[in-house]
Amino acid sequence: MTCPICQKETDPKYRPFCSRRCADVDLGRWLKGSYAIPVAEEEPRDEDGEDTPPRPH
Repeated sequence: MTCPICQKETDPKYRPFCSRRCADVDLGRWLKGSYAIPVAEEEPRDEDGEDTPPRPH
């Protein structure tokens, strides 16, 4: 298995990373929000749960 940050062989002590440095780089990415799942905004719904028509711009 290779480190997901630098592609070196992993160290069992820091698995799945090769070192503390790569583990910290990964943590920093999580804290900054670099790892995010994109979401599509849902269409607005009215009180009855029906789709509302798009508003003109």
